[in-house]
Amino acid sequence: MKLKRVIFAGSIYGLVTYFTIRLLLDTVTGMKFWQRTWQLNTMEIGVCIVAGWLFVIGQDFLFRYFDTHWANEFTRKRILKELGAVTLFMLLIQNVLILPIPAFTDDGLQVFDFADVNVIPLLYGYIYYGLRRSNAFLKAYVDNRLKLEKVMNDRLQAELKFLKAQLHPHFLFNALNTIYFQMDEDVHAAKKSVELFSSLIRYQLYDQQQTVPVRQELDYLESFISLQQLRASEKLSLQVYFDPALQGQIIYPLLFFPLVENAFKYVGGAYQLKINASLKGNRIVFKVENDIPPAIHKTGGIGLENLQRRLELLYPGSHSLEIERSETAFRVRLELF
Repeated sequence: MKLKRVIFAGSIYGLVTYFTIRLLLDTVTGMKFWQRTWQLNTMEIGVCIVAGWLFVIGQDFLFRYFDTHWANEFTRKRILKELGAVTLFMLLIQNVLILPIPAFTDDGLQVFDFADVNVIPLLYGYIYYGLRRSNAFLKAYVDNRLKLEKVMNDRLQAELKFLKAQLHPHFLFNALNTIYFQMDEDVHAAKKSVELFSSLIRYQLYDQQQTVPVRQELDYLESFISLQQLRASEKLSLQVYFDPALQGQIIYPLLFFPLVENAFKYVGGAYQLKINASLKGNRIVFKVENDIPPAIHKTGGIGLENLQRRLELLYPGSHSLEIERSETAFRVRLELF
């Protein structure tokens, strides 16, 4: 296949080069090449075809050389190096093989002969170079893009794992703190808390597939809410509504959890806490509203910071997170679409 390509491409290159130069020379000098002897024309065509073969072989060698020594570098600098090497090689072939033809035939070597012999083959050589290398450079570009995307994806996955790892200690601390205080006050409640706590941990340990049905996530929240209610103040007025239409819709896990956890952590004042999950068209809307003591200044923390970053990574351009704080209330609305 390679030999056939060398013969075919080299012959086409030589013939096109010869007839273009011949046409320009005849136009300038007024000669007609068909009026010359066939032996002379055949000799000139043969020399140009041999030059074409050498040109194709030489370019193949240069391509292999650059692909070996700069395999992972497809930059402007490399392309300029390749073009420089190809140009020097073509000039060598043209001046050694083709330039002597006008020098020893017809009226001898003229300035326009020198210009035509060096410029015309060079232009066709660049066209051949572009056709040959465009496929290689396109493939290299695609490969580099794929590698870059893989690196970015690996980095994002590592960041997501890190954010998730931060979530677990944060939740563990709060849950264990709840059970600790219950041990002295109500052992039965503490046992119930341990059961709920076990189910929550089980979900985090065994249900960490990439996505989960939203109903599964809501069941997890219900267990967490039950655990929090065991230690909540009697003043707490809790309203929870989960839309029955939320069933098999697929979401990423543990996105609603930081909002609910944050609400229980900072609820105060009039102790009103509302949790609402609903389906609006094809959008999942999750809202949490809780009263806060007037003196509190911080209502976020690592949970909400991690949530915002996870949403940026998992739902780029397809989520909305609105956080509103007043003197007496803290409201969050998360929308996934």
